[in-house]
This record gives sequence, C-alpha cells and structure tokens, in this order.
Amino acid sequence: MSNPIFKLNGRVWIETGDEKVLGHGRVELLERIQASGSIRQAALQMKMSYKQAWDLVNHMNDGFGTPVVISQRGGKGGGKAIVTEHGLEVIKQFHLLHQKLQEFLKDNTELLKL
Repeated sequence: MSNPIFKLNGRVWIETGDEKVLGHGRVELLERIQASGSIRQAALQMKMSYKQAWDLVNHMNDGFGTPVVISQRGGKGGGKAIVTEHGLEVIKQFHLLHQKLQEFLKDNTELLKL
C-alpha cells in the first residue's frame, strides 16, 4: 500500500469580534458589483437573492465602519451601486492576504511528513 500524499489547504476570512466581515464570497460580490454597477446584477450572477446581497453589503459597510459600497435607489433608469475607494482597497488587501496564505501553504506542504 502506497503512502497517501498530503497537502495543506486553507482560506482567508476577516472577522470583527466573532463575526465574519469578509471572505471569498463577499469579495466576489464586491467585484461583481464593481463590474456591473448593480447589486441586483451581482446577486443574479452569484445565484443569490437580492436581499441576501443587500444584507451582505450592509454587513460589510457596518463591519468596516467605512462604506465599501454606496448605492443609489432605482428610478426611471434603475439604481446603481459603486464600490468605494475603501472597498477597492479591501478587495486588493484580501487578494494579497490570500496570495500570501497560498504561498505559506505551498512552502509548508513540503515540511508535512504524516
């Protein structure tokens, strides 16, 4: 019987207190809002309800203390949503942390002797 090959794996998320404020799914939501200019479109693309997307945006805005998304209600032409400069920085920092974690996991997988 051959020995199994193990590798380390993990994910990054950011918490305030005991609550998750940012993770892969929320970053994807922010990126889709940035690309589409719409919380509704981002929600549809991610196959989540509009309410769930709104709740996540509000939770992130509250959790960071500075809005990551600003929205304007729809009217004749529909509403729009903008990822703020702070939101763009949050996305950038998350990706940097994710990259560093992946490098750490790769580097330390070689040390794994089980």
